[in-house]
Amino acid sequence: MKISGGCHCGRLSYVVVLPFEGETIPVRRCGCTFCRKHGAAYTSHPEGTLHAVIRGASSDSGYSFATGTAEFHVCSRCGVVPYVTSEIEGTLRAVVNVHTFEGIDPASFSESTTDFDGENLASRLARRARTWIPDVTVTTEESAPES
Repeated sequence: MKISGGCHCGRLSYVVVLPFEGETIPVRRCGCTFCRKHGAAYTSHPEGTLHAVIRGASSDSGYSFATGTAEFHVCSRCGVVPYVTSEIEGTLRAVVNVHTFEGIDPASFSESTTDFDGENLASRLARRARTWIPDVTVTTEESAPES
């Protein structure tokens, strides 16, 4: 399944390939306050790929909190969080916010709520290494689109 997506203004965009079978996309609604306040819900697959493009060097105002092991890619213009990355043992991994998908019917989402507050750092990184997208590239284009 090849899906395009991005922020509202188009400065942060991506193409994700997820090997889901059938019509259902598993979605995890994170219970942390940051994700709740942004209305984010994520999906990933350990055999997926993500190619993200940042248009304009200042368009991504990344944000990290708590353990500092994940970077929320926040568009500096429209405030949308299309994806989150985490570097684990030299590999950049990611999850994508399903609310930033283009052309995908939300009725295909199978949502569950998760709470990672009780995880220690080692468990958190091990979970991400098992479940997040392991083939991630993020490139920057020099100029941002006019909008």
